[in-house]
Amino acid sequence: MVYESDAMSLMDSFLLDGRTGIVTGAAGLLGSQFSHALAESGANVVLADLNVDETDRIAESLHEQGLGALSIRTDVTDPKSVHEMMATVLDRFGRVDILVNSAAEDPKFGKRDQDLLDNAFEDFSLEVWNQALATNLTGLFLSSQAVVRAMLEQEGGVIINLCSTYGLVGPDQRIYQQPGQPKRYKPVYYSVTKAGVLGLTRYLATYYAGRGIRVNALTPGGVFDGHDEEFVRQYSARTVLGRMARPDELNAALLFLASDASSYMTGANLVVDGGWTAW
Repeated sequence: MVYESDAMSLMDSFLLDGRTGIVTGAAGLLGSQFSHALAESGANVVLADLNVDETDRIAESLHEQGLGALSIRTDVTDPKSVHEMMATVLDRFGRVDILVNSAAEDPKFGKRDQDLLDNAFEDFSLEVWNQALATNLTGLFLSSQAVVRAMLEQEGGVIINLCSTYGLVGPDQRIYQQPGQPKRYKPVYYSVTKAGVLGLTRYLATYYAGRGIRVNALTPGGVFDGHDEEFVRQYSARTVLGRMARPDELNAALLFLASDASSYMTGANLVVDGGWTAW
């Protein structure tokens, strides 16, 4: 069998001109980075988040650069909210080519320490567990379900699900402890839901086999976001590269998965973790 190469250059394969991309959790650290990356590569970007004040600010910043952006208040746990967001996107842009499922509950050590207190598994709150599953898994389910209808009509589209190293390996709870301080733990829901993200990714990739929809996961390691100095030291000692990631160091991987540069890739998991899982 002979395959003919198309005329697209290597660099052109990363361009997203004329495409529309939705980023859920767009007000977050990585969501905002991904929104800028997609817009700078030529896409019209929809910033979907409950924190509409922040997504409005990001959209205005993109507009000032001459880039296409639309901020929509969206609750990914609410089917009505997700479908209203999709209706607005289709009315405005007529299509949706990329979905980045970035919305997630993720307590950050050293920034909101109270979120990591009282998280011992044996006493873990069912209410907190259910809320996290609603955001971290059901949110992906609802958002993906909403966009694939348009992608099927278009005969193509890309879904990128944000996983975590803790979806691949168990948390090293030692790095969350400090001498003389109350016990802190990365909560059980985080590992469980992020492992579920990989299962959903593979399910959707194979379910839509042959229908032009590619589905992949992107797995970041720890990204610095003003964390406590002692936590940064302990986390960095666990990575091969000896540091946490900068917020912008996931952007190139995201563009690879969103663009034609990854056209022969689906059902896969791209790990960008500074070597955390290589030990």
